[in-house]
Amino acid sequence: MRTSRIALSTALVAVIAASAVGCTTTDDTETIEVYTPELTISDPWVKAVDDGMTGVFGEFANETDQEVHIIGASTDAAAMVELHETVDGVDGSMMMQEVHGGFTVAPGETLTLEPGGLHLMLMGVVEPILPGDEIAVTLEFAGGATEEFTATAKEYSGANEEYTGDGDEE
Repeated sequence: MRTSRIALSTALVAVIAASAVGCTTTDDTETIEVYTPELTISDPWVKAVDDGMTGVFGEFANETDQEVHIIGASTDAAAMVELHETVDGVDGSMMMQEVHGGFTVAPGETLTLEPGGLHLMLMGVVEPILPGDEIAVTLEFAGGATEEFTATAKEYSGANEEYTGDGDEE
């Protein structure tokens, strides 16, 4: 009986730790705290656009003592979202490309998403995003946790780099 309880407890701990949903669980002997990543998101905004693609920007501060790994994002405002970087193209132009593996924010550090740098790329915008509109964006973290924030649309004439990805740009 004791061996079964230990095996069950070990399996439960593994499942909870793998899901990282921020729950606390209790068995007969201990309480286990599961880490949920948290970011303080400042000045989130999205470039207003009629259709196609656009970027989401802002500052993402990690005020915890553990690394935070952003592995994806989603929004109802677009068919898909990719984590992007802007790099120099072979012809000297600026090119956007997906960052495979996601963004990592070290403890006590701030990740800046900005035009011409790292950003969230909304692809296949479903309807025009007009200045003043607010869109909900959900960040996805390694381990399965999520965090939602709202980005306000504003006019911006920059951020017109070409996309070098292999996906559909719709």
